[in-house]
Amino acid sequence: MADIWRAGWREAHHGRVPDDLVKARTASSFLERATDLVGATTVAVVSGEIAGFVMVAEDEVQQLYVAPGHRGGVVARALLSAAEAVVAGRGHAEAWLAVVAGNARARRFYEGAGWRDLGQFDYAATGPRGPITVPAHRYVRTVRSG
Repeated sequence: MADIWRAGWREAHHGRVPDDLVKARTASSFLERATDLVGATTVAVVSGEIAGFVMVAEDEVQQLYVAPGHRGGVVARALLSAAEAVVAGRGHAEAWLAVVAGNARARRFYEGAGWRDLGQFDYAATGPRGPITVPAHRYVRTVRSG
């Protein structure tokens, strides 16, 4: 899972986030964070291999990554639906997530899945010496009525 996360993160974020964040995202940092967040993770398994995963904290869909061989199919949508169900199950009416401003592929995916772009904001990414500000777009989706 950490390998999928690291490769996908580098592909989606390299050249689009502050250099301090790129330096902080080492191979060991992905393994450590994946281990710490396993309880907040839903994993998709296809033919006995991890095809992708999604991590949810409270009402935020924090991470969603799919292995390259499983992109373009149903894995990402299934994981996103699972995350929405987790957020709804926690009693929240709305889920949210952050997408790096330059990540057009992710933005198209979320918009195609019915998420709304509320515009740019500064996301506070976890860094080794405190938060690192990352320009991002805040996306939201209603996950339950009332």
